[in-house]
Amino acid sequence: MNQRDQDGTPSWPIGATSTYLTARRKLASAEQDLRDQIERVAAARRNLPPGPLLADYQLTEPDPDGPARPVRLRDLFGRHGTLLVYHLMFAPDATEACPMCSLWIDGFHGVLPHLRRHTAVVVIAKAPPERLHDWARQRGWTGLRTVSSHGTTFNADLRAEHPDGTQRPVVSVLRAEGDRVRHHYSAAASLPDGGERGLDLLSPVWNILDLLPDGRGDWYAGNDDVPGRT
Repeated sequence: MNQRDQDGTPSWPIGATSTYLTARRKLASAEQDLRDQIERVAAARRNLPPGPLLADYQLTEPDPDGPARPVRLRDLFGRHGTLLVYHLMFAPDATEACPMCSLWIDGFHGVLPHLRRHTAVVVIAKAPPERLHDWARQRGWTGLRTVSSHGTTFNADLRAEHPDGTQRPVVSVLRAEGDRVRHHYSAAASLPDGGERGLDLLSPVWNILDLLPDGRGDWYAGNDDVPGRT
C-alpha cells in the first residue's frame, strides 16, 4: 500500500450517488470488521498448543523417469520446519481426482514459488503413485510435489478419510521436531455445523467470484473444463 492509500482516499470513483456512497461506506466498515476477525482467527490458529506426534509414514513418490520410490514423511520437509499438505480426494480405485480439490491445488500451484519461501508443500493422495503422477501431469502441476499414501493409514490417521474409506478434502500443517513430525493444524472443506466453505479462504477462485455482482451462482468445478487436458 502506498502513502496515498493511507490518507483516506475512498475506494469508489468520482460521481457515485449518495445511495451508493451510503451502502459502500457500510460495506467498508463490514470489510474492516471481517479483516480484524480473520486476523483474530489466524492468531488463535498460530497459537494452538502442540498437536500429537505422527508416525514417520513411508509414502511413495512418483518418478517420471523410473519406478516410484519410497519417501518418509519427515523427508518431505526438506530445509523447512513446516509442511503444508493438501489431502487430495483421489481414492485408490478412482480414475479421476476430485475436481474441487484439484481447483484448490491449481491455486496453490500458481503461487508455489512464494509458498516455498516459507514452507514445504506437498499433495498427498490415496491413489497409486502412477495414477497420481498422471493426474498431476494432466492438470499442469509442474514442480508441485505429489506423493501417494496408498497402502498406509496416513489418510485415516489425519481424518482425511472416513471409516468407510471415502476420502475427505483436508488441508494440514505439520511441524518438524527433530527427526519427528508433529501435527499443528488441519481443516476440512466442511465446517463443524455441516456447512461447506471451510477452505474457501485458500482459493483465489471463490474469493474473486465473491467480488462479482452475480457471485458464485450455482457453478461447481469440473474436470472437463481444464484447458489443455488430454
